[in-house]
This record gives sequence, structure tokens and C-alpha cells, in this order.
Amino acid sequence: MLTSELLHPTILRALANCGHGDKILITDGNYPLDSDTNEKTEKIYLGLKPGLPKVTDVLATLKSQINFEKAEVMTPGPGEQPKIYEEFKEILGVDDLSKLGRQEFYDACKKADNLKLGINTGEVRTFANILLTVGVR
Repeated sequence: MLTSELLHPTILRALANCGHGDKILITDGNYPLDSDTNEKTEKIYLGLKPGLPKVTDVLATLKSQINFEKAEVMTPGPGEQPKIYEEFKEILGVDDLSKLGRQEFYDACKKADNLKLGINTGEVRTFANILLTVGVR
């Protein structure tokens, strides 16, 4: 019996297959996971209902299992940034996130041959998408 926080077998398998530099995408419920990732990406739809699970729930659980060296977010543009960014920084223990414009973010996810895992959640907050690069221990 597993004793870690993460119990989802497909996510566990995908994480085990990740190496340094591979990417993992966690998205809100609005993200077009099928069309804005590539065919090599393992796609998991966790959305149970609006708001469950939240992107931050998934991020915290993944962070308990694997290290990340970079985090990129989809930004709405100049001006006020989504409040969820502060939660991302707190969970990851970082001071800053790399910001990509909306189309730039979609393109990065489509073109990344090393995007191993895409997890779609029930998150209802907009711009709650994060692209993570797997680090070393």
C-alpha cells in the first residue's frame, strides 16, 4: 500500500518516467488540453466538478513527490496579475515565476517534445495554468 500523498496510478507512472528537464502541465478547467499539447503528452482529466480539484491542490501534491527547477505561467498581459500566482510561489518556494503570454504559453505546450504529462483540473480561476520543468534532487 502506498504511503505517500499521491495515489493516482497514471500520475505516479508518468512522474516515474520523467527525467531532468521534462515538463509537466497543470491546467484550469478551461484549458484545451487536447488541442494545446502534443500527441506525446499523457493527458489526465481530474476535474470532478467546478472547483475540484484546484490547480493548487495538484501542484502541492506533485511538489511533495518531485522537484521542479522552473515554473512558467500564462499571463493575461501587463497590469495586475492573477492572485493564484502568489499561491504558486508559496507552494514552490520561489520568489518569481516565468511569465508567458497566452499564445506563447499555448505554443510552448504544443511544441515541447518533453511535455510528458498534462493534468486538467476542475479549477475555475482563470489563468490558473502552470508549466513545470522537472529538476534534480
